[in-house]
Amino acid sequence: MIPKEVLQKIRRLEIRMRGLVANVFSGEYHSAFKGRGMEFAEVRPYQIGDDVRNIDWNVSARLDEPYIKVFQEEREQTLMIVVDVSGSKNFGTQKMLKKDIAAEIGAVLGFSAQRNNDKVGLLLFSDQIELFVPPKKGKRHVLRLIREIFVHEPVSKKTDFNVPIQHLIRVLNRKSIVLWISDFIDEGYQNNMRILARKHDCIAVCLTDKREKHLPNIGLLSVLDAETGETMLIDTSQKLFRKQFHSNLKARNADRATILSALRLDVLEVDTSGNYMDALNQFFIRRNRK
Repeated sequence: MIPKEVLQKIRRLEIRMRGLVANVFSGEYHSAFKGRGMEFAEVRPYQIGDDVRNIDWNVSARLDEPYIKVFQEEREQTLMIVVDVSGSKNFGTQKMLKKDIAAEIGAVLGFSAQRNNDKVGLLLFSDQIELFVPPKKGKRHVLRLIREIFVHEPVSKKTDFNVPIQHLIRVLNRKSIVLWISDFIDEGYQNNMRILARKHDCIAVCLTDKREKHLPNIGLLSVLDAETGETMLIDTSQKLFRKQFHSNLKARNADRATILSALRLDVLEVDTSGNYMDALNQFFIRRNRK
């Protein structure tokens, strides 16, 4: 049974996201994620200015006048929203938790896909497949996916990217847009991701938080590793400790950026401040320039 407050939250999100999509992102989504190619639509009589290379000679011979083939963009796409639900997604020191940002980003692109009559699917993962919903069309289906992101209680708190990657390699038979929403705190998945990205359009939505880049001087602090459950008492007043902490974070973030760049994934970085509109707009602009 879904709590009433969660249902109300999802309903408010639906109203807000639908307005956002209708007024801002629908056209950008259509332009950024173009169809797989051109498909034959019909034949019609030749008109002055038409490309002669498109003349259908068989039809022209039968009807004794020139006809040309008309093509249209093969528009229908499949968007697979892949969300990391491991323990670190419960982190957030600004306005939102990472898991809430994940739900909102998924909602924006899910409703954009639905508005363009595309199929949308969902995969939630930790170090196992937590939930897989095959791609389908329709408003009710998209609402179900958003609800699952909000209410799903993960079986595991750990992360293993290879598990969902290998699953998608097996089940996605046609080229799809694969939207990865995670903080990408993992390693050893590059080879499998490269295989997936050869066939599919993989996009990395990288979730970050201010405190993962800067640790303030607030004295003794008890910290919890959300994935292992280990706790540690640290002294943030020690300048040397803060310097080492920042150095380690900088190195980890640089390694993550290097991996995603080497895989040639489109990367969208979003922090927990909740101000993701600008980031999404810039992402669509970059995509449309390709």
